[in-house]
Amino acid sequence: MRARAITQTGWRLVLVAALFASAGCSRKPKEIEPTVAVQAATAEKATLNHTVTAEAILYPLQQAAITPKISAPVKAFYVKRGAKVHKGQLLAVLENRDLAAAEVENQGNFEQAQAAYETTTAASLPEEIQKAQLDVKGARQTLEAEEKVYHSREELFQEGALPRKEMDQAGVSLTQARSQYEIARQHLDSLMAVGKRSELKSAAGQLQSAKGKYLGATAQLEYSEIRSPIDGVVTDRPMYAGEMAAGTPLITVMDTSQVIARAHIPEADAAVLKVGDEAEISAPGMDAPVEGKVTVVSPALDPNSTTVEVWVQAANPERSLRPGTSVMVSMIAQTVMDAVVIPAPALLTAPDGGTSVMVIGTDGRAHQRTVKAGIRQGDEVQITEGLQAGERVVVSGAYGLPDNTKIKVEAAPQPAIEKSGGGKSGDDTRDAKPDEK
Repeated sequence: MRARAITQTGWRLVLVAALFASAGCSRKPKEIEPTVAVQAATAEKATLNHTVTAEAILYPLQQAAITPKISAPVKAFYVKRGAKVHKGQLLAVLENRDLAAAEVENQGNFEQAQAAYETTTAASLPEEIQKAQLDVKGARQTLEAEEKVYHSREELFQEGALPRKEMDQAGVSLTQARSQYEIARQHLDSLMAVGKRSELKSAAGQLQSAKGKYLGATAQLEYSEIRSPIDGVVTDRPMYAGEMAAGTPLITVMDTSQVIARAHIPEADAAVLKVGDEAEISAPGMDAPVEGKVTVVSPALDPNSTTVEVWVQAANPERSLRPGTSVMVSMIAQTVMDAVVIPAPALLTAPDGGTSVMVIGTDGRAHQRTVKAGIRQGDEVQITEGLQAGERVVVSGAYGLPDNTKIKVEAAPQPAIEKSGGGKSGDDTRDAKPDEK
């Protein structure tokens, strides 16, 4: 019995040992939370410019392709291609001997008509008008005499020294004299209004006709002299002396002291631009861009490209910018002072268009935060809502990073933020910290 009891006790010890062994084998080790290595940058305040860039073609400030108004052979050229000219300078002359002769002839006719007009206006009046004037003069004298007789007899009649019959006779005579005077005056006015006026009008018409022909001949002669309408440089002179100038440009003059870069940009970009905005023009081979200003923002869309034409005008004193060159224009539409900026790679865009950043918290984890983006400048983007200056965000490694992930910040190989406007560049290495566990 004792041996059996010992055996049962042994089996129990073996069973307990097996249970403890089984419990030890079923217990798993605790999992270690993974840490993701990222690069970070600090949101800082800087001055940002909303810049609109586009390709453009250069045009001169002014251009004149001078085409003669008359057809005639070229007599002589006085300038060559590349010559600087001023407004009104004689550039070429066409054959004009026939035009000069026509001007002299018409000048003589004009002077003759002018003399005839002066003679007509200063000449004596026609005989009929003279007779009418004498009739008016005589009728006026008769009227005045009859008025004196009438008034004298009226006084005698009132005193009773004159019979009524003689008083009435004096009144009849006065009335007849007044009628004769009125008839003579009206006849004279009619002659003066018709005869003299017609004569003067005829003389004036002949003078105007002669003057018009003379001015026309003078203009035709002036058309044979090709003069520059602007200050500039002769850029083209395709013909030679002796060739016929007929409806084609004889000389092209450009004013390149200033140039205009014409660009076509999308409507959304044009909406933020206005006349007077600062701009720059960059051309191949130039060491530095040329400063200019926006001078035209077209109020209508181009029907072919549905874009808006914008002009940027810039000074060109050295003539380094040549019309026809393809250039790049950068137009500053808006300047924001003290803007909160982060590197553009730190901004995450969702499929629905929402934007967010991964903010590094004090707990060493990355927390996703919804933000509102503003303007962009190069590799920087403005954050208008959702982020404060001084907060750190994940720049590299944020894409696909789950919220509240434990991270380890590594030093960036180069600065992630470079402030505009001459500010300091943001250096991520100064913000890098070892992972705090």
